[in-house]
Amino acid sequence: MRRRVGLWLLLSLTALLLAFIVALCIGRYPLKLSECARVLLGREPADSRLYAVVMQVRLPRALLAALAGAGLSVAGAAFQSMFSNPLATPDTLGAATGASLGATLGILLRLNGAGIQALAFVFGVLAIGLVCRLSQIRGQSSAMMLVLSGIVIGALCEAMVSLMKYTADPQDVLPQITFWLMGSFSGVGLRAVLLGSIPILLGIAVLLALRWRFNALSLSEDEARALGLKVQRLRAVIILFSALITASVVSLAGKVGWVGLLAPHGARMLFGNDNRLVLPSSAILGALFLLCIDTLARSVSASELPLSVLTAAIGAPVFIVLLRKTGGIQE
Repeated sequence: MRRRVGLWLLLSLTALLLAFIVALCIGRYPLKLSECARVLLGREPADSRLYAVVMQVRLPRALLAALAGAGLSVAGAAFQSMFSNPLATPDTLGAATGASLGATLGILLRLNGAGIQALAFVFGVLAIGLVCRLSQIRGQSSAMMLVLSGIVIGALCEAMVSLMKYTADPQDVLPQITFWLMGSFSGVGLRAVLLGSIPILLGIAVLLALRWRFNALSLSEDEARALGLKVQRLRAVIILFSALITASVVSLAGKVGWVGLLAPHGARMLFGNDNRLVLPSSAILGALFLLCIDTLARSVSASELPLSVLTAAIGAPVFIVLLRKTGGIQE
């Protein structure tokens, strides 16, 4: 079993490294591996075309795609474990729809890119806070109340986004809102990636550090408490840092679906249901999946395709295959 796990982890990491290299080389301006290596090693002048393509366009996109894929997958795996629901996603509690509402408002107010990202992040966190507040009854909140509150807040945010799209200028603002909501890593610079990676990496690190406790969440609350697990506190930590990851990704790249649902299922098919393995392997598979999707999005046609189109078009058939092979989540 250890050899099998080690082999799959090695293969996944190797595939991720190869996908990262391919992402730097492939595009409408194809580059050789030697040219990319020369730029990365600092042997290319900063004013050259090669430097601009690699360091200002492709490297930030590849880094953000890998980080976003890893973060969304870890958040999805954490929510699926917490709610004991294989259909749980990073947006189960409304973080992504709240961030989308904030970004839509920022575009309507004609803020710059940094202002839109900041407003999206704030609204995503506020949506989670509102969900947690609504789910409390006599100072306690159950998993069912959290899910129901998330559905309500998510629907409310979606309605507000639709209202803003209806009232937006159809010649200028509406296309910008529509394109942003469909997800894209275009126009993201290295500075924005470095700043945005801080909450994503923080959330991933905390959830991975707690992953050994997640197996107990599949038990009833009374059984988990009998094992010494503080269920309410653990749920609060999972919600907080999963929301941090989701809001950060959405603020940088728009709504990106399927990653947080697909990667954990692939990880369970390869490594079983032990969350000590599921969470880190989900991060690797999610990074690999979204990195490949972004490379296809900017390379498959003359105009860049939205991420959500490709993640749905590719993710849905792959998810069906996984379900057929595993019969759903394994007990």
